[in-house]
Amino acid sequence: MDHILKATPKTVHLGGFSANLPPALVVESGDRVEVETYTGFKIYDQAPPEFLTPEFVEICQTLGEERKVGPGPHLLTGPIYVQNAEPGDVLEVCLESISPRLSVGFNAIRPGWGALPKDFPDHALRFIHLNLPEQNTEFPVGSGIKIPLKPFFGILGVATQEHDRSSVPPGIYGGNVDNRELQAGTRVFLPVFLPGALFSLGDGHAAQGDGEVNVTAIETSMNGTIRLILHKGVDITQPIGETATDFISMGFGETLDRAFEIALKNMIELLVKLTGIDKEDAYVLCSLAVNFHITQVVNAPQKGVHGMLPKAILPKNINWQF
Repeated sequence: MDHILKATPKTVHLGGFSANLPPALVVESGDRVEVETYTGFKIYDQAPPEFLTPEFVEICQTLGEERKVGPGPHLLTGPIYVQNAEPGDVLEVCLESISPRLSVGFNAIRPGWGALPKDFPDHALRFIHLNLPEQNTEFPVGSGIKIPLKPFFGILGVATQEHDRSSVPPGIYGGNVDNRELQAGTRVFLPVFLPGALFSLGDGHAAQGDGEVNVTAIETSMNGTIRLILHKGVDITQPIGETATDFISMGFGETLDRAFEIALKNMIELLVKLTGIDKEDAYVLCSLAVNFHITQVVNAPQKGVHGMLPKAILPKNINWQF
């Protein structure tokens, strides 16, 4: 392991991304980082003992105002400065391992948020036990309904010129994409906007359905191992994901229609780059073989849609530069 990045009051930041934050870690392209993240800053005083660690409580009680950089609720680890990264480059984030740190997570309904705010107007906070040996959780308790744990980081993003960009909405910088496909073994490609890229991550989710409809998943603190690789001379202007079986385009917009339109256009562009077919054929191919999903509908003002292109349908000689 090249680096270990512990979550401390000096290595985390709350609520957003900022170009002004000093790096928590400096790495070279290709370095691997074992990283700690915590979640639940806003509800730690309502949490059961098993949700708390001394380190997490210290963060919640002593985090300096200079580390509170936006209005969002998310506690992020970083930023990580990648040597020689410049605007116009691409940062590849290899998600080698992701695992919950604790045997409990939480789900919250927030008044005015979620897909059905008028139907569910009241605040509700649930702590949910995670059966880590069996990698599932029973919810509701006693129901016999078993949800498999499929952990991922909801937030994977880089800083932009903004000094106090909220952690809530996703965008071309990544951020709060909340894409359940981005589990261990996948890769994410992000455009770079500032020297060093200034990459941060967090918002651990133990399980989430497409849509994340009530505003939260099973939110929990996570450990992960990531590898950061810098690419120069690669034309990527939107986040792209890659799993063992699919390429993933992403789209974010104030309506689902707009988010879908952007995800579709990004997939058409990706298909043209990968295969050399023309745009019209790529458009047709999207209708025939690409599967589009609602990523999330709750990260106001940006909803998310992602398209999944099965690798199995592609020829072996695709133009994928990574």
